[in-house]
Amino acid sequence: MSSYDARLHMQTTPAAPSPDDEAPQPLTEKIGIAIAELPEGGVTLAKIRDLIGNEGLMLLTAFLTIIFLVPVSIPGVSTVFGGAILLISIQRLLGRQLWLPRKLEQREVSSDKLRGAFERGLRWFKKLEKISRPQRMPWLTRGRAMRFINNAALILGAVLLMAPFGLIPFSNTLPAVAILFLAIGFLQRDGVCILLGHLSNIATIIYFAILIGGGAVAIQKAWHALVS
Repeated sequence: MSSYDARLHMQTTPAAPSPDDEAPQPLTEKIGIAIAELPEGGVTLAKIRDLIGNEGLMLLTAFLTIIFLVPVSIPGVSTVFGGAILLISIQRLLGRQLWLPRKLEQREVSSDKLRGAFERGLRWFKKLEKISRPQRMPWLTRGRAMRFINNAALILGAVLLMAPFGLIPFSNTLPAVAILFLAIGFLQRDGVCILLGHLSNIATIIYFAILIGGGAVAIQKAWHALVS
């Protein structure tokens, strides 16, 4: 083959695809694999972190919210998972690597209960993920000020998730949806999901205010009934 023919062959032969050019694995597939690999018996937060891998704190955060997307109550889960999300959020705000207290890492929860709840919640996660599109409203994901506001919103969502209203319908679901939208927005650089996360936080605060206000009125009426 002449040098001319060799050059022509190089120009017309398509280059082999680079691994970087391959389509990334969807978030739902990654999370589904982690759910399938939950060990029998009990699972700790450290084990969940190992299953997710080092792909980013936001993927771990999204995973931890899924269980709250359905009306299920597993005692202590909102405290453990909410505390982990809170620490992740604070360390993200400070620009530090993930560190969790050993006591929180080793807190064990029943795998059977978690697996069922995760699988039901994953159906809703798939629907929420379809809303996301990369690089929408990019001004909501860029700049130091917006990063601070968005990370602060993530912290707020974690605090609301840990609020002691676990037995009340939607008290865990609303802040979990806020955290999940924010996490997807960070992962996809999607300003629309970030905005939905902020709106979900506001809806949670309004809902909690109604609960607290209604509870105060009920207590006041009960007190008047007792003393009258």
